[in-house]
Amino acid sequence: MVSQPNPLLGMINGRDLRPKVLRCHANSTRLHASAVLSCIVTRFHYNGPPWVIQREMVRSMRIGIAEILKCSVLISSSILASCGDNTNRDSPDSGIDAGGQDLFEVDCDEVEAQLRSDGLDVDLSRWAEIDPVFATNQDIEDAISDLLADMTLEQKVGQMVMADIGQNYAMNRPDVRPDEVRTYRLGAVLNGGNSFPSNDPRSAPADWVTLAQAFYEASVDPSGVDVAIPYLWGTDAVHGHANIIGATIFPHNIGLGAANDPDLIERIGWVTAREIAATGIELDFSPTIAVARNDQWGRTYESFSEKPDIVAAYADRYVKGLQGKIGDQDWLLGTGRVIATAKHFVGDGGTEGGADQGDNLASEADLIALHASGYPAAIKAGAQVIMGSYNRWQGKKVHGQAYLLTCVLRNRFHFDGILLSDWNAHGQVDGCNNKSCPQAILAGVDMFMIPSVDDWPAFIANTIAQVKAEDVPEARIDEAVRRILRVKMRAGLLGPQKNKNDPKTRPLVGDFGILASAEHRAVAREAVRKSIVLLKNKPRASNLPPVLPLASNLNVLVAGKAANSIKHQSGGWTITWQGTGVTNGDFLQADSILAGIQATVDAGGGTVTFNEAATDVQDNTHDVAIVVIGEAPYAEFCGDIVPGIGDCTFDPEWKERPKTLEHGLRYPEDRAVIDAIRTADDDLPIVTVFLSGRPLYVNYELNRSHGFVAAWLPGSEGAGIADVLFAVDGHDFTGRLSFSWPNEPCQTPLNDGDGKQPLFAYGARLDYTIQDTLGDNLPETSVADCTQRGRLGLTRRHEGGREKSVP
Repeated sequence: MVSQPNPLLGMINGRDLRPKVLRCHANSTRLHASAVLSCIVTRFHYNGPPWVIQREMVRSMRIGIAEILKCSVLISSSILASCGDNTNRDSPDSGIDAGGQDLFEVDCDEVEAQLRSDGLDVDLSRWAEIDPVFATNQDIEDAISDLLADMTLEQKVGQMVMADIGQNYAMNRPDVRPDEVRTYRLGAVLNGGNSFPSNDPRSAPADWVTLAQAFYEASVDPSGVDVAIPYLWGTDAVHGHANIIGATIFPHNIGLGAANDPDLIERIGWVTAREIAATGIELDFSPTIAVARNDQWGRTYESFSEKPDIVAAYADRYVKGLQGKIGDQDWLLGTGRVIATAKHFVGDGGTEGGADQGDNLASEADLIALHASGYPAAIKAGAQVIMGSYNRWQGKKVHGQAYLLTCVLRNRFHFDGILLSDWNAHGQVDGCNNKSCPQAILAGVDMFMIPSVDDWPAFIANTIAQVKAEDVPEARIDEAVRRILRVKMRAGLLGPQKNKNDPKTRPLVGDFGILASAEHRAVAREAVRKSIVLLKNKPRASNLPPVLPLASNLNVLVAGKAANSIKHQSGGWTITWQGTGVTNGDFLQADSILAGIQATVDAGGGTVTFNEAATDVQDNTHDVAIVVIGEAPYAEFCGDIVPGIGDCTFDPEWKERPKTLEHGLRYPEDRAVIDAIRTADDDLPIVTVFLSGRPLYVNYELNRSHGFVAAWLPGSEGAGIADVLFAVDGHDFTGRLSFSWPNEPCQTPLNDGDGKQPLFAYGARLDYTIQDTLGDNLPETSVADCTQRGRLGLTRRHEGGREKSVP
């Protein structure tokens, strides 16, 4: 409902009082009527008769005096003080936010009681309370109030929508255009994993800036409105700004977790922020602070660790790398700073069977200790956006859970930024669809990622209708928009500390020389060196030293499908959503692993022969073979090793693979390469460089390798692998496993402390000073379908280069 102007109130001290009256509603904020009047008199220096204000409150809110008087239970002197003298503004239980504004109130006692009646063991006091991170900036809060007073309901709801720039093929048009940002006053846009300017994945960086400029100009066009609000552009720069051709691409999170170096993480955040800023974008959907507990999950590589300690340490430092440090002059406002998003709240890494978007059945204590562990650190570091999670917790979709989104995140954690939905995740809430979800609004979602033009205009219309029908209190809309405007003001897009005008005028925007600059690539190459983990290093013969490090003057055979494939070493979320459909030519400033080996061996006087499939390898012609194998790129549910989750047949490079952790069954071509070398030259030392987004069962490959390196998904700087294999400048292996490594093809979930026996424990590592005792006779059990535990063959034991069956 939008109140109409009323001449009885008019202008007081240059302000339109009517929209600034603190709204009172029996089902939302409960302020005593006389306290409201006193607050108005104090705040706006009004000297007229109080009955005029009260009468107009009644008219504008369409409620009676009796209903106002029902709201008399929670008013206190601290509330009056928060309006009058700018003190005591941060009382967490008052129903007043940091700026003295009334909020939509959720009765968390009632929510908790309802969950208990549903059989859930919940207790809000289990969640540690975080002190508010930010002192009130009254200039910002007053500026927000001024804007809210001048915004129509339609504008407010528009601010709550984030639409996608990608192509709608059915309608042969983008899902959002600049003119629609102006018409609907949308608060934000995003580029999803397959969304690009002009629908071209090979768009030049300048094309991104051009589109950013067009969206910005549309958002601030004042036509037809009293105020125009700058938009935000969000992007999935989850391992560098990897949507952009020519950007620096870092190892995925699983590798960074193995590095266990928080200082490095902050520098990675800084590099990523600078490259994002260069393209005119303000918001990064990272860091992902999931704690992956089942390696069948297709997003395991987006997790730093199976344990919460590394995740919490990294959440703090990554946010600081992107945004700067609270208290510093450049926090959010500085050149090359962007807004960080901690995601996904909460429990995405603990679903049953590792199913993406599945159900997390953890107890509340485990949810707190494991899956929520990174959020206090991210909030204390100043994260301005938190993205909700697709998953259910105890059978209920998180996007519809007021207990988690409001009672925990807002009331216990005192998070005062934007709670952003994931891509159409609100549509999965029971009783909702993509076009309508009052449940998620009431639960606490502020901004809705609704990509398609098929859905977002309808969502706006439906939400407006729900407010007018009083199904959604306008106070909840105001609260959401206040949070959105607060973040935009803190980031300098508008308000009293504005320092960002149109993108083309901002520092760094258009400075494409920083994309994959020498300085940035050096950070990424360091990350590669620190993230790879040595798991096996045996001598070629008993009287010789271990095979690694390699001398650079050797005759080296390089084989395997991933050796000269930058897409394989980069994985998903790289140029395209799945990381597929790209070639080495799309990586303008990057080195394949083969290129790094070639450069190192050339400098040392050796020779390199590249034979991808290891066909026709001649006996006694090489000193060592480096075999680079691993998983093909994937993202999200397309990487799940579970039945019936996700249909990835839309991707031409995707195919159904056995539901097992046994890599050789899922990728028989990799096993064939090793077998071909062994057949041609059984004595040739093999060093296997294994690329994967998770630990996998590779006993077969381990038994046939003298050296074995878990290289994860290293990104654009494949030469960092050679730095360590050849000990260039003394570089040694320093990475250690941040995930337990399976000893059986179906050994998942497998996590430190669960009583199971992994092949390599959490924290395992070798370096050039540690003697390897692994041996070559690991059991080789084959299971093609872990969901049925159906064994398809005998257990084999590899002995002396030969196989024999074991009953």
